[in-house]
Amino acid sequence: MTNQTVSSSHIIANLKASLHSDSQIFELDVNCQFPSQGITAILGESGCGKTTLLRCIAGLEKNVHGELKIDDTTWLDESKRVPTYDREIGFVFQDARLFEHLNVHRNLQFAVKRSHEKVKKAFYEEVITALGISHLLQHKPEQLSGGEKQRVAIARALLIKPKMLLMDEPLASLDNARKQEVLPYLAALQNMFHVPMLYVSHSTDEVCKLADYVIVLHQGKVVVQGPINDVFSSAKLPSIYRRETSTIVDAKIVEKNEHWHLLKAQFGGNTIWLQDNKQTVGKTVRLRILANDVSLSLKDETESTILNRLEGRIGGIEIDKNGASALVTIEINRTEIVAQVTRKSVDDLFLMVGMTIWAQIKSVAILA
Repeated sequence: MTNQTVSSSHIIANLKASLHSDSQIFELDVNCQFPSQGITAILGESGCGKTTLLRCIAGLEKNVHGELKIDDTTWLDESKRVPTYDREIGFVFQDARLFEHLNVHRNLQFAVKRSHEKVKKAFYEEVITALGISHLLQHKPEQLSGGEKQRVAIARALLIKPKMLLMDEPLASLDNARKQEVLPYLAALQNMFHVPMLYVSHSTDEVCKLADYVIVLHQGKVVVQGPINDVFSSAKLPSIYRRETSTIVDAKIVEKNEHWHLLKAQFGGNTIWLQDNKQTVGKTVRLRILANDVSLSLKDETESTILNRLEGRIGGIEIDKNGASALVTIEINRTEIVAQVTRKSVDDLFLMVGMTIWAQIKSVAILA
């Protein structure tokens, strides 16, 4: 890591760990720095070290060395190793891990007793209301759906009043309907409780909906990290995620067209039309534009079915020398949009950095 001034509102994790199992050795060697607010996602394919990194941060892996700091508090360095129970973390696993012999209320009380500070009744009620589990307090885990169990597990983690919330693929065991049930709660929790969340997932859909900052792992190392749009628009994404290359922006709904069932949204000085998904005027939504859904033209193709056409300037061209594609970055007002095109198209249109171009956006997804 290069020397730089580090803000006290960051988490620093420079960690090395060796794990031995069945005559195999897995080496984790990460240097990362991420905000101590918002949701940071750890993304990567199975076996890349996501859960291992989370366990190292939690203090659950013994054979780990390096530096770990959250704001001005040091959890690990050459002279110090804070045990897990003193790290003030809340941990949510793939399975809820509730005590089957206790009802929901008593499961939550177990967390209250473990908290490093007194949990007031008002905070307890705020948590169970935020997660929509007030009516489930007398239920046993066997009476709950998968989504309800995970919401209880998240509430239990919050009631510890942690400095950081660690989530290890908390939706992995749920079907799609239950995932869609829990996702809005995860997004809302950050705004309500302001606890930094470290969220492990291999699902780009979950990450794009939730995360503010992303760390991508490959074979135990960080290959790219940064704000979510910077990461997903990067040419450094591992090949497994190359088709997920995209532009992710937050936009404000400014107009609703009842006749055409369309919404007009604004972001970074740009205007774009969206399908009306019952969003309200004035609401901020997160949008995702896949790079494969952006084509380029030297002029404004007005006689086209493509509704969203934006004029900009080519800011960069990344050529895949081992493949047929190229990633073109277009600067449009205060936003950069990426387009995945063929290398042949780059040559045929004589595309160069600095030239004016029209980005034709075929599809836009409203994530949240």
